[in-house]
Amino acid sequence: MRILVDMDGVVADFEKGVLDTYRNRHPDKSFVPLEQRTSFYVKDNYPNELQPLVEEIYLAQGFYLNLPPIDGSLEALSELTSRGDEIYICTSPLLSNPFCVQEKYDWVINHLGKDWTKRMIVSKDKTIVHGDFLIDDKPEVKGVQQPSWEQILYSQPYNSQVNSMKRMTWRNWKSVIDS
Repeated sequence: MRILVDMDGVVADFEKGVLDTYRNRHPDKSFVPLEQRTSFYVKDNYPNELQPLVEEIYLAQGFYLNLPPIDGSLEALSELTSRGDEIYICTSPLLSNPFCVQEKYDWVINHLGKDWTKRMIVSKDKTIVHGDFLIDDKPEVKGVQQPSWEQILYSQPYNSQVNSMKRMTWRNWKSVIDS
């Protein structure tokens, strides 16, 4: 089985990275706790006047490199690989951040090892990548073609309203993927 796994919001904790940095830099400003997020795009949950403060965080050098892993993600990827599944990190670059792609590769080296870079696919269009499943936190993954994969939605508060597909976290991945 070939399983494509999104990076940000699934393996690397983009949300924690943004929220922790925002709260450290702007302790006097209001913030939106992850549990109250309703939009996939983090800045869209903030008032217009605070959006530039949020955006500057994920556009900065070092942001992607320093994201913490999501609890259980590294262990699950290791277990999926050891059981014989073909696992690929399938991630979209944020083109407005000139450091994004290199930092994603460096993050994978730091957290999963250099061999995992051979299993990285960086593409703005995940529909052109072939697989059985795509695990992604984005509710709608669109592109130029009908995907070959079935999407499994990685549960996050901002996608809780979506009920049209399988959902998982790293706590229940076995029962979802094996069903």
